[in-house]
Amino acid sequence: MFRRLCLLLLLCSNAYAAPSPEVERAAAIPAASIDRSLLVQLQDVQHNVADRTSSLISTAMGFIGVPYRRGGSSAETGFDCSGFVRAIYEQAKGMVLPRRANEQAAATQVIDKKDLQPGDLVFFNTMRRAFSHVGIYVGDGKFIHAPRSGAQVRVEDMGASYWQRRFNGARRVTTDEDAAAMAISARAPAAN
Repeated sequence: MFRRLCLLLLLCSNAYAAPSPEVERAAAIPAASIDRSLLVQLQDVQHNVADRTSSLISTAMGFIGVPYRRGGSSAETGFDCSGFVRAIYEQAKGMVLPRRANEQAAATQVIDKKDLQPGDLVFFNTMRRAFSHVGIYVGDGKFIHAPRSGAQVRVEDMGASYWQRRFNGARRVTTDEDAAAMAISARAPAAN
């Protein structure tokens, strides 16, 4: 088990080092056609986002095995799904997300499933209502969550038929720095 956890953490940390398509496009632009300070700013923001995401996943992995508890929001008492996500974001990023899964969905940016990156939120319909369950995407089609009574925080494959049938959507938690990175990327001139 410990070997698997270490391997998963290593794989996840490598996934964060890969630049986003926008950053790759900006990096491909000849230096003569872009303001050097703008490029340096973009690279700094990229590294900061990657470091924070790696920290988020590492923090989440540290809670594997914590028991599920309805309404729970701490490792000492146990977690429910949204309490787990909220605690991880607060501890790793200093961000306070809403308490309920459906509120977390409403407060985050909608993204396409194909655009999922580690640290994004994944939502499922597990109680015959939209956005009734939430987890944190860790990469490679897997997510970490607090599943249900009698279970513990664990990593699962989104490709499993149970989760595929219930997938409800993906969301990205954005910060002011993330918004700045997107604005910088949008201002970069297109490559010829």
